[in-house]
Formats: sequence, structure tokens, C-alpha cells
Amino acid sequence: MLTNDHEMYIASAQGREIALNPSVGNRHGLVAGATGTGKTVTLQNLAESFSALGTPVFLTDVKGDLAGLSQAGHPVGGLADRVANLKLTGRGYRNQAFPVCFWDVGGKQGHPIRATVSSMGPMLLSRLLNLNETQSGLMHMAFRLADDQGLLLLDFKDIRSLFVYLGQNSSEFRNTYGNIAAASLGAVQRELLRLEDEGAKDFFGEPSLRLEDLFLNDLSGRGQINILAADRVMRTPRLYSAILLWLLSELFEQLPEVGDPDKPRLALLFDEAHLLFTDAPPVLVAKMEQVVRLIRSKGVGVYFCTQSPSDLPDSILAQLGHRIQHALRAYTPKDQKAVRAAAQSFRANPAFKTEEVIAELGIGEALVSFLDIKGRPAQVERALILPPESRVGAITPEERQNVLINSRLAGRYDAPIDRESAYEMLAEHFSQSQREAEEVKAASKAAKTAKEQQRLKREADREARRQAKDNPDVLGSVLEDVTREARRTMGRELGRRIIRGVLGGIFGGKR
Repeated sequence: MLTNDHEMYIASAQGREIALNPSVGNRHGLVAGATGTGKTVTLQNLAESFSALGTPVFLTDVKGDLAGLSQAGHPVGGLADRVANLKLTGRGYRNQAFPVCFWDVGGKQGHPIRATVSSMGPMLLSRLLNLNETQSGLMHMAFRLADDQGLLLLDFKDIRSLFVYLGQNSSEFRNTYGNIAAASLGAVQRELLRLEDEGAKDFFGEPSLRLEDLFLNDLSGRGQINILAADRVMRTPRLYSAILLWLLSELFEQLPEVGDPDKPRLALLFDEAHLLFTDAPPVLVAKMEQVVRLIRSKGVGVYFCTQSPSDLPDSILAQLGHRIQHALRAYTPKDQKAVRAAAQSFRANPAFKTEEVIAELGIGEALVSFLDIKGRPAQVERALILPPESRVGAITPEERQNVLINSRLAGRYDAPIDRESAYEMLAEHFSQSQREAEEVKAASKAAKTAKEQQRLKREADREARRQAKDNPDVLGSVLEDVTREARRTMGRELGRRIIRGVLGGIFGGKR
């Protein structure tokens, strides 16, 4: 790349390179333009430039064509013409692959990227689920209960089982944690189920991503380009927003303040950025705005790529100092309004009318304005974006697999870990409660049986006494029979003794 320690050359205007100064690389930026105007190539150029500078990159790949960063380029067609027209050969431009690490929520196209429920936290999870104040309070209550009872919240089944446990024992917890409304509990459980259906169970779990694994460099000092395969997760914008907002929040919380470093510590490049804000709850947008505004002081630069600047909330747009505007098509009044708004966001150039040029730009052309070293926007210029040195376009499954096999992180995140956490602990608690309930039930049944037997015996005794009282002759007859039998027995025994005595005397006399 045409990059040195002090400049990142991104475009060329009339034979003069337009550079982004690394010392203001953390001031965030925007790449915008209609479909097919060259936004993806520009984003690829930015990723290469940051990597060559030694700054690691985290990049979302929505269409799969940014994976070409992992392969050496072979410019053809318009890109080859651009290399020739700009006379880049021999000026440091060369075809090369860049150090790439693939990530994927489902683990199919890269190393699985995961986070624990506890790292997301009750506040961010509440915002993600768009909970109201009462429901958000219930979420905080659930996390407090988990802390108090030593329940680890790691994967998605942990948080689901926690709310089941909370509902089953709401009366027990009411005095300690406050009232638990059944309606609020049901609303939170429905939102959790909806998020699970969107694929959250693949994102929440262990081993969770260690941020330091995003800050790697290769042996030549180039920053690692971490590419998140987002072609599947983009179909669920809420989960997509959750992943990126979690990443921003973790970076903001864990990285120390560095002010304005000589170059960014990390560059975040979000393709199809409008997906982050599609149907997003206002509280989620507010959180994103807050993080984007403050993370600059951590040495992190955030760059959004979308079709029109109007795709982003004004509060976010105001934070983006670097602008690269590709062509916009103005076929409708709404489109014309967007073109005017985009033109007005640039510092005017007396050489042309910005609003007119936006509609005239060809493929690979853009209006470019970067901040200078003092943070002031430069005058807008019409320029050609420099072509990437890596491959433009998708890669084959075999090439992707080869990158994964040779990754420095191979084997670290691939196998999920399901250690004992809230789900298992609550399942054991439930089983123990069931066993105790069964034991109590069995003991109660045995006691009831013994009591019934005693009752039956008492009734039999009472019946016998009653019959004896009502039929005295029967009792007398029984006693008479017993007496007669005893007499007969005594007579027989006495007779035997007399005979033995007589016989004994006779035989004894003979001797």
C-alpha cells in the first residue's frame, strides 16, 4: 500500500494522492454511495491501509466479498486500468494477501465468536430486548438474584431458566427483591424467546471472545484483519446490532484512555451499517451514539459504510469526521433531498458544485474529505480510490478453510464449553426439590396407611367387645369349652404319671 508511518493514501486527485493522517484515524468516518459505485473496494482499501500501518482491524463482511483480503490480488478490467492510469506500479504498490482471521457467530465460516450473558449485562440486554422501565427493573432483579445465589449466567439457557425459576418462586423473593408482576415476567420471557429464535443461542456461551485476540500483528508488523461473516446474522438485525454494540461496549470498558495516539489502536469497519439501526429501539441507538462518541479517546476508530448518509441517525452522523462519498442517484424527491444533505456535509470546493458532482461520479470515483492534523475538515475533492492490493471479490470454501487451519487462533474457540452454570444448578435444585417432595409424599402416605391400620384395629376391637357384650352365652360357652379341654388335658397327664409309677415299681422289683 501507499502507506507510511505518517500517511494513509486512500485516493488520487489529478496525480496527487489524498491521504488520511493516522493521528486522526480515531475520529471515525463514513463511506457512502449507491449500489455498484465502489463502496466495498473503498472499505477494502481502508482495511489494507490500517493493516499496513500496524493497526488491527475488525471488519463486518455482509456479502462475503471482503474475504478476498486473505488472498493476493490480480487486478483485471477496470481495476487494472486504474493501476495503469495512476501509474502505481513501482511506487510501492504490489499484489499481496493480508493477515486475516475469520469469525462467524455460527462457527461455519470462521472461528465462533461468543460472549457470556453476564458480560452483556442487564442494562445492555434490556436495551437489546427493548424492555420498558418495569421490565428492565425485572432484568436487573434477575441478575442480582443470580449474583446472590452464585448462579453463573453464561449461555442463553441460563437466562431462560433463571426467569422460569424467578416465576416459580416469585412469592418467596417478593420480600427481598420486590414485587414480581406476572405480566412483566411473561413479557420478558417472550422477548427472550424471540431473541433466541433469531440465533442468540449461538452467540451467548463459552469460550467467549478475548479482546486481546483482536489486537494481533503478523511477523512483519501488519495488523490482523478480523472479518466477521455477517451474511447470515444480517437477516436478524437485532442480533447483529447486539453483537457489534457488545463489542463496542467491551472495548470502551476494558481499554485504557489514550487520548489521541499517533495511530488508532483498532479500526472498526461496519459494512451495510444501516442494518445496525433498522428497527432498532431508540434506547439502543442512544447507547450506540454514546459509545461511538466516547470510544475515540480509547484509540478506536469507527467507520460506517452504507448507501446514503441518511441511513444513519443524525446523532451518529455528527460524530463522523472523515467522509468518502461515492455516487448517489437522485430519481425521486427523497433521493434528491439525500443528495443535497450529503453535499452540504462537505466543506465546499470552489472548483465544482458538490451537489452536481455527486450524481456524475463514475465507478471508483468519490468525493473525499479527511480531517487535517488539527481535526478540521479538508476541502472536498473529486478523486479516484486507489485499488486494493488483495483480491477483490469472494474466495472459495477451500481457500477459507486453508486460512482457518493456519490461523493463530485455530482450536482456541472452535469447541464450545458447557460448564456448570445457572441452568445446570437450577435443574439440580429442581430435581432435589422433586425428590424431597416425593419423599415427603411417600412418608405422608406411609403415615396415613399406618394410621388407617390402627383405626381398623380399633374398630375390630370395638366390634369384638360389642359382640361379647351383646352375646354373653357365646362367651360362657367358649369359657366352658376351654375349661373342659383343660380338664381333659390335666386328666390325661395325671394318668400317664400313675402308669409310669406303677410300671416302674414292677420292673424295678424284678431287678
